[in-house]
Amino acid sequence: MRILITVFLSLFCLSLNAQYKTYKKPKPKKSNASGTLNISWGYNLSSYTKSTIQFVGAGYDFKIAKVKAVDRPSKDIKTYFNPNTITVPQFNFRIGYNYKNNWNLSLGYDHMKYVMVHNTPYLLTGRINSGVDNVTNWAGNYAGDSIITDEQTFHYENTNGLNYIRLEVAKLRVWHRSGNFAFTSLLGGSAGAILSFNDFTFAGRKDMVTVSLSGIGLSTHLGGRFEFFKHFFVQMNAATGFMMQSRVKTRPNDYDAYARQRFGYASGEIVIGGLFYIRPKNDCNSCPNW
Repeated sequence: MRILITVFLSLFCLSLNAQYKTYKKPKPKKSNASGTLNISWGYNLSSYTKSTIQFVGAGYDFKIAKVKAVDRPSKDIKTYFNPNTITVPQFNFRIGYNYKNNWNLSLGYDHMKYVMVHNTPYLLTGRINSGVDNVTNWAGNYAGDSIITDEQTFHYENTNGLNYIRLEVAKLRVWHRSGNFAFTSLLGGSAGAILSFNDFTFAGRKDMVTVSLSGIGLSTHLGGRFEFFKHFFVQMNAATGFMMQSRVKTRPNDYDAYARQRFGYASGEIVIGGLFYIRPKNDCNSCPNW
């Protein structure tokens, strides 16, 4: 009996040891596997659809239709590599986590710039009280009147940031993996808030960097990620979406002075990043209960 008990206990211990090795062995480092963390930084170019912008303030409530806008990428290449100025260009920062195999949840900050274009015909509709604007001499009621704007007398931009703070859910697919190289695609959807840093020139007054949480955005994203040595990647992204800015603050210390608009956008991005495998070992979800 003692021999049988000894043999049984020995086999039992061997079995537990084997299971421990089975369930605690290192997991393969795969970027699409659950438990993988990704962090990235890069830059973008953006374009915008025409829109109608409504301006509201003391003594005025008017709309300018068919407004064109462009982005403003930094022209000095040194700006992108100097630690003191890397946040000056149009940048993208993102941190994400694979909450299950092939599915990634991420939070990011897309810093874009929106600049009104001038010397082109726009349509003015609304009311501007007499004496409000003695620079452009806009006064009275307008109903689709054609105007030409000038940056020195009337201007609207978000160059310190049309900042899209968004949460994204993305589906990952590995197309190729061999040795220390892999190619993965990401297709996702996002929603988030818009943080505006507004510059506004009107009625002989110029205010800069007026901050407000101005609206929300919805977007779709497609990315191609080139992975090296299982820990580093270069990724190219294309995005398109819709932004609804319901209240862009235009004057500091004046809650009743604001702008609102809706527009579509598209952007291209290139980012670099790292992959971190924060669950490096298999768990024991299927271990038997003794």
